[in-house]
Amino acid sequence: MFLFRRNGVASGARLHAVRSLYSTFIEQNGPETRARRLLRDWLSPEQRAQFDTNNYFDVTGSHTGRRYRVHYGTMSNVVEVDADGQPAIGWCFVPERALAPGDVMLAQKIALETDEAGVLALAHRFSPRPPSLPRAVRRAY
Repeated sequence: MFLFRRNGVASGARLHAVRSLYSTFIEQNGPETRARRLLRDWLSPEQRAQFDTNNYFDVTGSHTGRRYRVHYGTMSNVVEVDADGQPAIGWCFVPERALAPGDVMLAQKIALETDEAGVLALAHRFSPRPPSLPRAVRRAY
């Protein structure tokens, strides 16, 4: 494929250039990048703008019309939001196999838009708000 001589400054520069080109290619065509690109292709223009700005997008459920916010990630990243846009209930549902975050988010989007009731029947509920910490922490002496 490529023949490099191990001596001289020019061969080191060529090797560095090839490694740089390879890492750029992998970065632009890796699984996460391809999954994110596919997700963006499936988003509506409003969802795409929201995703580019906030790293999440809103989806309307197919049966109830509830609004869900799908955050970037693979687990516990779907939150039902109320009319004020505040998190109400968290939902955790993921594909059986490990996938890139963009692929998981696309599967979640399609599932909520086509079979909301079926998805919520399988999903695990969680509290989207972090647990509150006690106001004062006692020190043991």
